[in-house]
Amino acid sequence: MTNPVPPGQVTGWRGLIKRRPMTSFFTLAIGLSWIAWIPYILSNHGLGLLDFELPGLASQLLLMLPGAYLGPIFSAFLVTAVADGRKGLRRWTGRLLKWRMNWRWYALAVLGVPAALIVCALPFSGGDVRVPPLMVLAVYVPGLVLQFVTTGIAEEPGWRDFALPRMQPYFGPLRGTVILGVIWGIWHLPLFLTEWGGFPHGTWADPINFTFSCVFISVVMTWVFNRTGESLPIAILLHASVNNFMSIVMGFMFPSIGATHADGTNVILLAFGLASAVLLVATRGRLGYNPEATAGPGERGPRAQEPGAGVQA
Repeated sequence: MTNPVPPGQVTGWRGLIKRRPMTSFFTLAIGLSWIAWIPYILSNHGLGLLDFELPGLASQLLLMLPGAYLGPIFSAFLVTAVADGRKGLRRWTGRLLKWRMNWRWYALAVLGVPAALIVCALPFSGGDVRVPPLMVLAVYVPGLVLQFVTTGIAEEPGWRDFALPRMQPYFGPLRGTVILGVIWGIWHLPLFLTEWGGFPHGTWADPINFTFSCVFISVVMTWVFNRTGESLPIAILLHASVNNFMSIVMGFMFPSIGATHADGTNVILLAFGLASAVLLVATRGRLGYNPEATAGPGERGPRAQEPGAGVQA
């Protein structure tokens, strides 16, 4: 005989999501993205098993970006809707709309990130530093906007808006950030079989170094997210600023560094590694986290449970 289902308990996939929201989110975010990236990986942009390719930016927008949207942001929306209901969705979207921040945070993301990357690129440049052409500078702001509404919007409502507020109360700010950074790096792994990750010229060390860079960036982003009262636009802008500088300016300003994906990762490792070390010492590992100020539905609970487990809509 089977045990009867208690009254009011949700079964099936909805019940699984309610009981294990974090596991459900990470499984869906990684699984859906990896499945959606199969055509990109098998095309001439990757393994070359399917004889087709798209020119220039079209390959990123039509082959890679759909997997990013289908993974983190869609999974975060679905799991939040099922596990936390309308109140959870309002809190989730509320962080996305939290624009009214001190101008210094915007300056940090828009100007501070490129400045740090330039300084940390100098040791790797071999003295070959050039002024970017005017055309590159002219497309820098439009590129930042594009990065914001594509990569930033696709990823950060999942990693920082959904996952981080649930992980910090359970694991603590530092351990939760490191775990999230590792998962964020793992999510990118299939892309190292494409031109995005330098295939076929990369090495086995490239995804490992990239994952470390994800951890260091996550430390900085956690501090920014906590110190701004969970402003997602600032976190998205910081993410977009890194991508925008590396993809548009780095190759022109530092030709020897911009030649490979691995070289660019080394610059990010140095810049955000140093920033992470300073923040960890300055905040004693708390990274600006205040549990009383940030805890909400599904974001606080007994340590014996998965973060957010058992929360009812």
